[in-house]
Amino acid sequence: QVHLVESGGGLVQPGGSLRLSCAASGRGIAIYDMGWYRQAPGKQRESVATITRGGSTNYADSVKGRFTISRDNAKDMVYLQMNNLKPEDTAVYTCWAGDLRSDYWGQGTQVTVSS
Repeated sequence: QVHLVESGGGLVQPGGSLRLSCAASGRGIAIYDMGWYRQAPGKQRESVATITRGGSTNYADSVKGRFTISRDNAKDMVYLQMNNLKPEDTAVYTCWAGDLRSDYWGQGTQVTVSS
């Protein structure tokens, strides 16, 4: 089992940047695919970015070229660098870890993009 805690959210102006961090405890993340999901008010949760155990990445079309996901297995950390943020990026961002049998979720961190 793995416990996930996100940090780094906040209020940022359009065009600004934020870096989200996800700290894992329990089992190391090296055995898991990892990712970031988000849910805006009144909308379904959507996948933002994922990174496999082997380091392959996948992004939602809406964030390609602006967001970058990375992982540091030695530190059991996953990051989401978000650049050129837009108001439509406003959401609760949640860290995910998964394998063939289980899914683990953090509590989420609020990101608000507003002038």
